[in-house]
Amino acid sequence: MIRFALFLPIALFVVLSVVLLLGLDSDPTELPSALVGESFPAFRLEALDPEEGFIDEQHLMGEVALVNVWATWCYACRIEHAKLNQLAENGVKIIGLNYKDNRADAFDWLALRGNPYAFSIFDLRGSLGIDLGVYGAPETFLIDAQGHIRYRRVGVIDDRVWDNEFADLYATLKAEAL
Repeated sequence: MIRFALFLPIALFVVLSVVLLLGLDSDPTELPSALVGESFPAFRLEALDPEEGFIDEQHLMGEVALVNVWATWCYACRIEHAKLNQLAENGVKIIGLNYKDNRADAFDWLALRGNPYAFSIFDLRGSLGIDLGVYGAPETFLIDAQGHIRYRRVGVIDDRVWDNEFADLYATLKAEAL
């Protein structure tokens, strides 16, 4: 019994080491989403610009688009914003989901950094974010013309991510929508 007690810590160390080593191969930005392939959740929220009124899931229909979850408190959003501006300049429709943010700060952010968004949804309480399973900002969803979520990315979109994860699927969905 004493021998067993002496080897127990070693056995636990070996098991824990194996589990941690297996975890090194996983991509922390690759979070599965039960919503991929499903319709965008139903919602009705005010636009970031109150003059635009309310927005619902019907505003996402008819065109392939990215829905980008962003906030002024999000440092990583600052990093990806230049790429979003570039994509918008190249004709990619991007819809913003301003997540748990201050409206005035969001307007200042867009005035300072440029506005790549066709429109932005103002999700002050995070209700739509919860329905989407958002972990934080930035997150981006690729939506087809029928309003179905086709891909989800947690983290920054840069040139590499766009080229490796989005570009081909985006082009395919655009061709299908014609």
